[in-house]
Amino acid sequence: MNNYTEYIQTHKTRFIDELLELLRIPSVSTDPAFKEHVFKAAEFIKGQLDKIGADKAQVCQTDGYPIVYAEKIIDPELPTVLVYGHYDVQPADPLELWDSPPFEPVIKNDKIYARGACDDKGQMYMHLKAFETMIQTDNLPCNVKFMIEGEEEAGSESLATFVKNNKERLAADVILISDTSMLGNETPSITMGLRGLSYMEVEVTGPNRDLHSGMYGGAVANPINVLCQMIASLTDENHHITIPGFYDDVEDAPEAEREGMRKAPFDLELYKKKLDIAEVQGEKGYSTLERTSIRPTLDVNGIWGGYTGEGAKTVIASKAYAKISMRLVPNQDWYKISELFQKHFEAIAPPSVKVKVTRHHGGQPVVTPIDSVAFKAASAAFKDTFGKEPIPLRGGGSIPIVSMFKSELGLDSVLLGFGLDSDAIHSPNEHYGIFNYMKGIETIPLFYNHYAKLMREELVS
Repeated sequence: MNNYTEYIQTHKTRFIDELLELLRIPSVSTDPAFKEHVFKAAEFIKGQLDKIGADKAQVCQTDGYPIVYAEKIIDPELPTVLVYGHYDVQPADPLELWDSPPFEPVIKNDKIYARGACDDKGQMYMHLKAFETMIQTDNLPCNVKFMIEGEEEAGSESLATFVKNNKERLAADVILISDTSMLGNETPSITMGLRGLSYMEVEVTGPNRDLHSGMYGGAVANPINVLCQMIASLTDENHHITIPGFYDDVEDAPEAEREGMRKAPFDLELYKKKLDIAEVQGEKGYSTLERTSIRPTLDVNGIWGGYTGEGAKTVIASKAYAKISMRLVPNQDWYKISELFQKHFEAIAPPSVKVKVTRHHGGQPVVTPIDSVAFKAASAAFKDTFGKEPIPLRGGGSIPIVSMFKSELGLDSVLLGFGLDSDAIHSPNEHYGIFNYMKGIETIPLFYNHYAKLMREELVS
């Protein structure tokens, strides 16, 4: 590909500076206090697409936050790649655990520290810069469409409606997404599957008001104690989830896939050291890599109730709350799992409390074919830039819209992620390596090149 690597190196500083500008926008979609900033981020993306030569760039309004759409159709006979990403970010809390302000990006040790640096502003913005590179060096071999949303961290509710109403406009041959991670900078991998998600909130109510723990303790059920006992009962001593019917539809990973995972480079001691833990924990009979990718899980994401301020206040709280997520594997349906959870949680509540279960959002698990033209093109692109074949692995996270794209548009997605598990996404001090950012910009044009070539060969054959 003519001069494209030279162009990337020449404009490296600007590529980084533009990302830093985007990271300064606190586009937190789950907190209404940041509403104006989410809209500002959408306008920023639209403006950048205009500058780099995309056509029909527009901020498409929805019932929630807008979706930025743009395209470049160079020849209707050529294949079309639909690029998906998101410009919204997770809340930065707890702020006191950040070493630097989350929306004042800093570069330390060749890493960019900011909320959204990796998830997903840094990875999404790679595609804009890769597109610019192909345009400016006359190396664009495919048609391109961009669909960048602002509600991914809040469940992508508006995106589903947008996709249903714009199927013709979004017509493509494959969807390209960078919102996942790889094993390491020395060991590239491509995500070939994602877990699904069921996200619930529970409320346990005891007495009709907070009570003095000296006057009522021992006589009235404490909702916080009860909630903790209920949560503890959701898994057994082997860390097996105890919800009746939970595993009925679980599709076990093929033995060949498990064997491949056993061969993947993984240093358990280094893993524990980086997390500052003495030992790992998880479902009996499975390795750490298997537990975080091919097996379902249940985790408490937040729990609160009673008095949590400075000093002491001796009360029995009236209410206790928890947010609970379940990661799901192929064949598990998130609607069914949500119903099973609600039925079970209500059933295990003692008569001394009342329980309310609320379903927040979720998504279906997905496995993408590794024998497709698009996956082969991605693998070839990684081999070109990393010098070795990438390992196909399932990711532990969830991108619910991947299964929706398949059902609504009939398209498979290629998950071309350049993040690392150590990037602290969703946590304080999130960061993204400059190496990874620039390597993504270098690899993406090669994906287009290989994809166009393989598609031509397939048509001829």
